[in-house]
Amino acid sequence: MEQQSSPDPSRIMQIGMGFWAAKVVLTAVSFKLFSILAKGPLSGQQLKEKLKLGATDRHVYDWLDALVSLGFLQREGIWDKAMYSNSADADTFLDEQKPAYLGGILTMANSRLYNVWSKLDKGLKTGKPQNEEGKGGNMEIFETMYKDQEKLQLFMDGMSGIQTGNFNALINKFDFNNYDTMADVGGADGWLSILVCGKHPKIKCINFDLAPVEPLAVKKIAKHNLSDRIAHHSGDFMKNELPHAQLITMGNILHGLNEDLKHFMLQKVYNSLPTGGAFIAIENVIDNERKQNTFGLLMSLNMLLENGDAFDYTFSDFEKWTKDVGFKKTELMHLNGPCSAAIAYK
Repeated sequence: MEQQSSPDPSRIMQIGMGFWAAKVVLTAVSFKLFSILAKGPLSGQQLKEKLKLGATDRHVYDWLDALVSLGFLQREGIWDKAMYSNSADADTFLDEQKPAYLGGILTMANSRLYNVWSKLDKGLKTGKPQNEEGKGGNMEIFETMYKDQEKLQLFMDGMSGIQTGNFNALINKFDFNNYDTMADVGGADGWLSILVCGKHPKIKCINFDLAPVEPLAVKKIAKHNLSDRIAHHSGDFMKNELPHAQLITMGNILHGLNEDLKHFMLQKVYNSLPTGGAFIAIENVIDNERKQNTFGLLMSLNMLLENGDAFDYTFSDFEKWTKDVGFKKTELMHLNGPCSAAIAYK
């Protein structure tokens, strides 16, 4: 007879108190701890002095050792004989000098989302956005954010960092050789276009985003010597006509819209594509059974807090909406982690 295990509260406590661990890591990012340790191992005392920490030695060690237990740091020795260094993942993704740096999105999480998410209960009660401006629906939060150059740069860096793995996976899996032109709508600083052009020498791209993004995008495109192949067009994808291209891409755009606006946007995309063209939505597409992609479900709640009636969606949703506006065929391509490319062909 199989013995049943006793109920175990450990997972309940781990998740329920998960903000403790999150804040330990987010604080380390805000202190640039991983960038400091990328230059070489340091002792707890050396880190305390470099970071100008006023806490007791024991609490500094508690914080550093918590990062060891969470897998962000490695340690040789213990207490005052301990030498701390980055784990492989932290060294790759949390050193601001590395190209795969993810600290931008984590900095935004610490400075913005941590406080916004503290109001999830109010968001669920009211169905209203809980961000700084209390605005949503048509993604007005971005217009507000883009007025502040510091917030804009933070957002651009965060998006580039977190999407790099997904973009590279897409470039390796999707056959861009079938298309001569691509328009990345809501393309921020042009990172997807840059990566696509780097891999596929024949394609020409349009990076389309709000006017305040233009200086950042033009500078980044020029830095990669691609100004002759990537043009930046300024505009509002909700109000202006979309660029015409054989391939249109959107990264984390549809999920920021309510269902009516999703349908409206997909119709605009369809109208801008030629016959034989394709649309790619890079999103945290929720599994159709709504049981596996926890991050996608959490991201959908993030859209509640940011935009009110916006939400993330399943591939079945995507199939229905794209068929409604005239697309003939759809495909789901898994990228990295919770992210996939939902593809519709005209």
